[in-house]
Amino acid sequence: MADTDFSLSDIKRRMDGAISSLKTEFSSLRTGRAHTSILDNVTVEAYGAQTPLNQIGAINVPEPRMLTVNVWDKTLVAAVERALRESSLGINPVVDGQMLRIPMPPLTEERRKELTKVAGTYAENAKIAVRNVRRDGMETLKRMEKDKEISEDEQKHHENDVQSATDEHIALIDKTLETKTEEIMQV
Repeated sequence: MADTDFSLSDIKRRMDGAISSLKTEFSSLRTGRAHTSILDNVTVEAYGAQTPLNQIGAINVPEPRMLTVNVWDKTLVAAVERALRESSLGINPVVDGQMLRIPMPPLTEERRKELTKVAGTYAENAKIAVRNVRRDGMETLKRMEKDKEISEDEQKHHENDVQSATDEHIALIDKTLETKTEEIMQV
């Protein structure tokens, strides 16, 4: 059997990539609990350029509803504070020398519902990515069968493998979304 173009492990790896990307997107959703990844998209005007916050100071989580940013260059404290206030995160940092304390306010019920919708959108995009990988795999198998590289039986066998991998990944996305939704709705 000349499986030159078809590799089930490659298809699974690409589907795993969609789930990994989903988990990264989920980590940036604020759930009321402090997590350093919440500040991943914050950039600060420093040294004439927009610089990621994590390159300007150390970000820590001293307690469940508090983040701290220890700014390494004291001349940038005001710029960091401004960047945090102007971010779309709805946070209000408190300056303490070169350290900024960022209390994480509890989320309102309305904001929690909005976040679950955003999480649902992220999950749907991940499902679309998994289905696209499935479609690519199925097209490759059809072409290989048409070009007589594999038999019709081998094609059907591989299609079943691709479909079961797709089903497993879609189920994992649903489970990940369910867990994230519970985390967001937890008061």
